[in-house]
Amino acid sequence: MKPYPLENTGSFESPLGEVKAGFPSPADDFREKLDLLKLLVRHNASTFFFRVDGVSMVDADMDEGDIIIVDRAVEPYSGCKAVCFIDGEYTLKRVEMTGGSAVLMPCNAHHAKYRPIPIGPDNDFLIWGVVTWVIKKA
Repeated sequence: MKPYPLENTGSFESPLGEVKAGFPSPADDFREKLDLLKLLVRHNASTFFFRVDGVSMVDADMDEGDIIIVDRAVEPYSGCKAVCFIDGEYTLKRVEMTGGSAVLMPCNAHHAKYRPIPIGPDNDFLIWGVVTWVIKKA
């Protein structure tokens, strides 16, 4: 697991145009500015970037090679996608919490090899950070 911390606290602004998904419009009179860091990062000091390695989360729209933005300041919740530490290894899974227990759920219905991982009292377990954004290459 290699996180990419946010090093530049400056901003990256670019004009934000609008593109119609229907009929084209020649109107381009108003351009809004888009600051990607302000849009994607809520907590600079606790936000990290990772490249997804593997296919256990494809049904959650996290494909191999995608970049995920993970925020350690976000409180984990049932159903969140998160980077988790379990028994010496890091993994990306959907976290299902009920009562005092948790189950790490893969999101790939096409491969039976990916099975839920129940968390028990003997596991060394930590929800390291919650996924807040997925960046995909077209």
